[in-house]
Amino acid sequence: MSFFKRIFSSEKKETLDKGLEKTKTTFFSKLTKAVAGKSNVDDEVLDNLEEILVSSDVGVDTTLKIIKRIEERVAVDKYLGTDELNKILREEIAGLLAENNTGNETDFVIPESKKPYVIMVVGVNGVGKTTTIGKLANQFKKAGYSVVLGAADTFRAAAIDQLQIWADRVDIPIVRQQMGSDPASVAFDTLQSAVSQNADVVIIDTAGRLHNKVNLMNELTKVKRVMQKVVDDAPHDVMLVLDGSTGQNAFEQAKQFTAATEVTSLAVTKLDGTAKGGVVIGISDQFKIPVKYIGVGEGIEDLQVFNKFEFVDSFFK
Repeated sequence: MSFFKRIFSSEKKETLDKGLEKTKTTFFSKLTKAVAGKSNVDDEVLDNLEEILVSSDVGVDTTLKIIKRIEERVAVDKYLGTDELNKILREEIAGLLAENNTGNETDFVIPESKKPYVIMVVGVNGVGKTTTIGKLANQFKKAGYSVVLGAADTFRAAAIDQLQIWADRVDIPIVRQQMGSDPASVAFDTLQSAVSQNADVVIIDTAGRLHNKVNLMNELTKVKRVMQKVVDDAPHDVMLVLDGSTGQNAFEQAKQFTAATEVTSLAVTKLDGTAKGGVVIGISDQFKIPVKYIGVGEGIEDLQVFNKFEFVDSFFK
């Protein structure tokens, strides 16, 4: 598997290795117990492996795909040793992510043909949505782009204030109105401001409530429609932020939001504080939506572009 020979940024890679430490330690301690006393990969080992993958929040459907792939390899080589299981798992998970065409990028880049490039961010409250926006804005600014933020989550005063704190922290302009204002109006003003400033990137925060899917769908549709009065093909990216530490709940949120609006990318946060990092594998496989960013620490630099090769390398290191 030649793609494992890529040269990674050592500093970023160390952060990723550290961020996945809990997931990796838990997973491999379970795997070691599963193959104890076994020399070959047999039905019992595969049953145990299936249980481990499911309990690591890879998800049932994705787990069954991985097990099927390994079964096919066992059928060809009936004496496949348990000492090779780690290598096989690594190859099959990397292959699965490669098929889903997710996580190829290594840097924070935007298409040159889109200016301003408009990102609409969705997700329930508490998943790290505002923090992700702040860190993302910082990374784009570091990459040389000019950025404007839009505080269109007008349902909560705290959301507006939090985004203001991030805007101040990274020294980026923000467009905001009072709590209870029309989110579409904020989005419209933000895009107008960005166009007048000749900004490169616009990041719009939106409300994170899911108690009424119809209302959410209508609201996000209206925000999109109003933005298109200023930038006719906006938004260029609808990014769903998911809390990786919630495991299966993240799957449920992804189901809800993909039903309510067209989601074009994912950001999975809080992977450093959990043993549920397998959720990245399952979500990217089940929803066929690219995972663009992962949060692997609390620091402002700890939002990374998701690279499937680096992720698998860190997971199995």
